[in-house]
Amino acid sequence: MRITKVQPNAAMRNASRGFSLIELMIVIIILGLLASLVMPNIMGKGEEAKQKLVCVQMKNIAETLKIFKLDNGVYPTTEEGLDALVTNPDAEKYPNYAKSGYFDSGKMPKDSWTTPFVYLGTDGGFDLISLGADRKEGGEDDAADIRFSECQ
Repeated sequence: MRITKVQPNAAMRNASRGFSLIELMIVIIILGLLASLVMPNIMGKGEEAKQKLVCVQMKNIAETLKIFKLDNGVYPTTEEGLDALVTNPDAEKYPNYAKSGYFDSGKMPKDSWTTPFVYLGTDGGFDLISLGADRKEGGEDDAADIRFSECQ
């Protein structure tokens, strides 16, 4: 038996060479257009998400402060701060203080930038402040302070 070698015709040789330069350029242009449309929508969303998370955290702390007030009749003073939710600052002033504190972890949560929240006791109320991305008082845009009273 004799085996003969089959010579590929011109169409088969062209099909096996892969993509042409024009096809590759078209794909690259399409990917570039998609990236230019999608990237502006994604950029900056990280900071916006952190700011929204801070408001959620503040709402949780506010609910805990309300429980503190139900137990003790008043909110903690500015001097006692949020640490009053972890340990009883004055057993005589707060005789109905929860035995294990008001946070299971035994420590206060921090904002999205790992900075402690600032607590301000007011006449019969309170406000919470996150110093924002710059971790300093004041700031503008993404670095602006976030106040609980301004969270929706």
